[in-house]
Amino acid sequence: MQKYNEKTEFYVPDHINLEAAFKRTTHMAVLAHHDDIEIGAFDGVLQTFQQKDKWFFGVVVTDGSGSSRGGAYKNYTNEDMMKVRNLEQKKAAMLGEYGLQAFINAPSSQTKDPKDQVVVEEIKKMILDANPEVIYTHNLADKHDTHIGVVTKTIKAIRLIEPKLRPKHLYAVEVWRDLDWLMDDEKVVFNVGGRPNLAASLVEVFDSQIDGAKRYDLAAIGRRLANATFSTAHAVDQSEAVINGMDLTPLIKDDSIDMVEFILQAIDRFKKDVEHKIKKML
Repeated sequence: MQKYNEKTEFYVPDHINLEAAFKRTTHMAVLAHHDDIEIGAFDGVLQTFQQKDKWFFGVVVTDGSGSSRGGAYKNYTNEDMMKVRNLEQKKAAMLGEYGLQAFINAPSSQTKDPKDQVVVEEIKKMILDANPEVIYTHNLADKHDTHIGVVTKTIKAIRLIEPKLRPKHLYAVEVWRDLDWLMDDEKVVFNVGGRPNLAASLVEVFDSQIDGAKRYDLAAIGRRLANATFSTAHAVDQSEAVINGMDLTPLIKDDSIDMVEFILQAIDRFKKDVEHKIKKML
């Protein structure tokens, strides 16, 4: 086991030994905020739910102090929000039967600091202890700066690990910007149509964000339904709910690939496709 910072917390829903909880991990998510896991990485939860040989490990990087607040929570201090957000995440971990939930408890400013190595090191240590096959994180075209801070730090962390100990797959998911624009043959399509009750329950747990703040519960489920229907124009729906993903695995297989160029090339392919479709009609 690695030695973790004092601010880092761990929660094991079924109360087994922490080291054992780490070692059973197969799927891991490293995302910025409380509820980002349940919005973007639900595939990992579904893949492991009630599976004896597969376990999900969720990592929330930020401390929740900057969370939106309204309704019953409008007068909550930053410290109050930190407590309630961590409690909500623990409830989600219990509902989703996660094998392990971690809180790095970093302020957003630290997560967005390109020079900060503390978060990078914490992520690296967790990956080494858990040795997951799959990791989900934010996408490089996300419009939230904190999300970009997390995905870049996650890639940096993995690149510090010996190649043979790295995860087999790194997937980026949708949270603050959809991936519908990706070329169809480049999308990783996560079919999350199973267990709609679990899907709804997990996002609804985050009452502090829903009550008078943001209707993430409706938006997250609605986007999945829309993805399923609008994924193809000339075929019947193949799923009731879809989360679009981007395969970032090349970035952890070849450290020489530049992150900026990687996403810009994907955008350029989309640009050329739009140009081609219009020009052939003129």
